[in-house]
Amino acid sequence: MRILVTGGAGFIGSAVCRYLVRETGHEVFNIDKLTYAGNPASLKAIDNDPRYHFYKADICDAAAIGAIFDEVQPDAVMHLAAESHVDRSIVGSRAFIETNVLGSHVMLEAARRRWNGLEGEAKAAFRFLHISTDEVYGSLGPDGLFTEDTPYDPSSPYSASKAASDHLAIAWHRTYGLPVVVSNCSNNYGPYHFPEKLIPLVILNALDGKPLPVYGDGSNIRDWLFVEDHARALLTILTTGRPGRTYNVGGRNERTNLQVVQTICDTLDKLRPAARPRRELITFVTDRPGHDHRYAIDATRLENELGWRAQENFDTGLEKTVRWYLENEWWWRPLRDGVYSGERLGLGAEEEKR
Repeated sequence: MRILVTGGAGFIGSAVCRYLVRETGHEVFNIDKLTYAGNPASLKAIDNDPRYHFYKADICDAAAIGAIFDEVQPDAVMHLAAESHVDRSIVGSRAFIETNVLGSHVMLEAARRRWNGLEGEAKAAFRFLHISTDEVYGSLGPDGLFTEDTPYDPSSPYSASKAASDHLAIAWHRTYGLPVVVSNCSNNYGPYHFPEKLIPLVILNALDGKPLPVYGDGSNIRDWLFVEDHARALLTILTTGRPGRTYNVGGRNERTNLQVVQTICDTLDKLRPAARPRRELITFVTDRPGHDHRYAIDATRLENELGWRAQENFDTGLEKTVRWYLENEWWWRPLRDGVYSGERLGLGAEEEKR
């Protein structure tokens, strides 16, 4: 199968590309703009594989995307490209609207043109998988889980932009018949994670003996999903999911932010002992505006209908992640030194001017 992947140089996208090429043998065509979070080094393992192809392009550029579709003639699309950091969206929402909403519109229209030109089995088999987040559902109370029927209630510019793109994707199915499937995932973690996100930030700050910032009192809860489990889930949804349907992907690993940070500290102390326990580096900081308290995914539909199961629990996945960062400084050191050094984001009170 010829699969067009957008955002394939990002964290989840690169995991998808590596999985598709190394484990399944599908031919992969990666479109990525290579913003600060897109890193070609994340694709080093497959860069020379003849089944992998890279296109540097902006998904908002309709002409460029149309030309790529004409050249590639994909059998399926996995749309992951997105601005994805909540804190950055607080001070710079415009880029999130442009990429996540307008860019998704460009992709849907290009896919619709491709699909309309197909016939017979090729047309019946074509799929557009729109990959999204559980943040579109807003915040849970102490009980309950997000299901595919949970009403949307986004809290941040990031989650609002993703909610809008989800609605576009489903509308293109209902209005035009485009065979769209949507997935909403919980928080991902694992190798090649850009160091602005919680888990890699804490790992690298702890290695450097820097403070480990925890928002508020650390009681905010997230459901954690190992990125390689997510990559497997996405291919399952692409190939066996039902058009017009949404599938939630979660790891059933709820942890408070404080528990996550403490577990990282303990894991690092075990694998690379320091002069003092790294828990002493934990620092509580002012909470993020509009910080959702709890996310938790019910993945029953994906598990029962499509047969997917997560292979990693949080403890095994986190130890694999910490070991990867300890063993792969070649990947993260250039980012840490030249792109993002660990400073707090999202503190600006006003929209950045562009």
